[in-house]
Amino acid sequence: MNTKLIAPSLLAADFANLQRDIEMVNQSDADWFHIDIMDGVFVPNISYGMPVLEAITKHTKKTVDVHLMIVDPDKYISTFKKLGTNNLTVHYEACTHLHRTLQAIKSEGMKAGVALNPHTNVNLLEDIINDIDIVLIMSVNPGFGGQSFIENTYTKIKNLKELIVKKGAKTLIEVDGGVSADNAKTLIDAGADVLVAGSFVFKSTNQIQTISELKTLANS
Repeated sequence: MNTKLIAPSLLAADFANLQRDIEMVNQSDADWFHIDIMDGVFVPNISYGMPVLEAITKHTKKTVDVHLMIVDPDKYISTFKKLGTNNLTVHYEACTHLHRTLQAIKSEGMKAGVALNPHTNVNLLEDIINDIDIVLIMSVNPGFGGQSFIENTYTKIKNLKELIVKKGAKTLIEVDGGVSADNAKTLIDAGADVLVAGSFVFKSTNQIQTISELKTLANS
């Protein structure tokens, strides 16, 4: 069985103590750093930009998983590689020529991911699933942390898993939004491989223990 991965989302970290929170994740059982880049156009929020990402990746000791919630991501692919990104995920809804975008990400030596908004059907990926390393299922509407989980996500994960198996793809399923100890096991049982947790980790009193418990739940 593949080990299931935990990716704390730095969107929920304390921006005034970002280095402290990065060191905490480095020391924890987490597998990836999940970093959301927003432009205020594709989503109604703005997160940090290139200089902050550059500062973050100087301290990270684990896989840097960047989720672009921006229009026209193609313009920035090589920049994100230079800033230390390992996995680069773009939104299906933001890419006119998704196949070309994925090839451009891979040509920079990064893993290529595709994120789906809650209303986007997984079957739209059927013709391209073998080119995708990671599919990020948004279990909340993208743009803000701390939202409540959308229940249809379980069905969506199962449908995506069926598609991956049918096509013989090696794509990982990542889930972002409202992930907690209450639903982690159910998400994994539905077919998820990577759980992104933001508020649940960073608002807990013992963050390292919370990550450890999530990791145990996901692999139990």
